[in-house]
Amino acid sequence: MHYTFDLSKDYILEDDCVLLRPLNRDDCGNLQYFSRNEPEIWTYSSQKAAGDDNLKKYIEFAVNARAGGTEYPFIVFDKKQQSYAGSTRYYDIQLQHLTLQLGFTWYGKAFQGTGLNKHCKFLLLQFAFEQMRMERVEFRADNNNARSIAAMKSIGCTVEGVLRSHTIKADGGRRDSIVLSILRQEWFDHVKESLHKKIADV
Repeated sequence: MHYTFDLSKDYILEDDCVLLRPLNRDDCGNLQYFSRNEPEIWTYSSQKAAGDDNLKKYIEFAVNARAGGTEYPFIVFDKKQQSYAGSTRYYDIQLQHLTLQLGFTWYGKAFQGTGLNKHCKFLLLQFAFEQMRMERVEFRADNNNARSIAAMKSIGCTVEGVLRSHTIKADGGRRDSIVLSILRQEWFDHVKESLHKKIADV
């Protein structure tokens, strides 16, 4: 039986610290500060949102991909600071295989290292495994992006390997991509409990 999940619905994920809601075209204003003042956020990103035009294209691409059923982008709202903090998304969604990737994650400087990312990842992983019934959630990053790799390992991801010369960088050249993942059984066996304890401390 072919599994289906309604990606056209608006899903809101939240806890005491963060709220994630679907990204939409009207969110340019909510993310404009980062786009104009913190372009280094996208140093390792394949899609850059630095500058008004790039931000508009970034959001347009994400919204269109959601309409096509391959991605589901969120905007991140930090409840403690009462401010929009960044964006993240599910992508490469393959319902027929019960797999997806989690990425395109970025936060403004004031929200980095605050524990916000762990709260977001807990909600996104919980939803993916327990509501969408995914069997595998994959993560990828530039193999030179030590900060991102450390963050993925800290939430319980397993390193699978490196895809050499995997993709073209936004500013030219080629990128080696590290691949990490969490499997459904791992989520229920130990990752969920471990990550829940970590977010309870922040």
